[in-house]
Amino acid sequence: MSSHHIVREKQEPALLIANGEACSKELVGQLLEWSPTVVVLDSAIWRVFDLGIKVDVLLGDFDRNLDLDNIRAQQYPLDIVHAPDQNKTDLDKGVEYLIDQGYPAVNIIWATGRRADHTLTNMTNIVRYKDRIRIVMLDDHSRIFPLVGRFEKWYEAGTPISLIPVGTVTGFTSEGLTYNLQEATLKLGYFTSSSNEAAEDGFVRIEAKTGDLLIMECWD
Repeated sequence: MSSHHIVREKQEPALLIANGEACSKELVGQLLEWSPTVVVLDSAIWRVFDLGIKVDVLLGDFDRNLDLDNIRAQQYPLDIVHAPDQNKTDLDKGVEYLIDQGYPAVNIIWATGRRADHTLTNMTNIVRYKDRIRIVMLDDHSRIFPLVGRFEKWYEAGTPISLIPVGTVTGFTSEGLTYNLQEATLKLGYFTSSSNEAAEDGFVRIEAKTGDLLIMECWD
């Protein structure tokens, strides 16, 4: 799985690999075909090496005493970025690194599953970067991204789509779903548009006036 250098640097999404539940090798392979830069977070590096993936950047606080000399011996060249700020998660640091490096977009994997606290934090934190970089978080059952402006996409009838607010969202309006809402207020833990679906083959349109909203394309 080392063919990701076939596309041009910073013209395609980087691939950011966290340390949660692994996704299928098929999904990893698909993403590597379009990811010229692979960034791995902290101790996930050994799991990534086991898959034979060419890594460009290892980033983290390295609080688990990683043997960096051994890691360098496994793969060269490899940029190692020490990010010790304990007020941010490693995923936050990875996204901010890519923003600082000028990347327009990032695909994130291995950020869900395993610990529930990490999953919830990783999913909800991506909204803070929505105006600075295009983010998509993926696993074998979900494709998650924040609403930016007005969303419009063609779906097949019955495609599951969940709209989850991070905090409170006002002026939520949707078209093309089985259960549409107009000028609604969504609030996490109280009222969401979860487990909705495309009503028919055609475009789904979603917008909101204020707040942060996650769009989740899900499948069993």
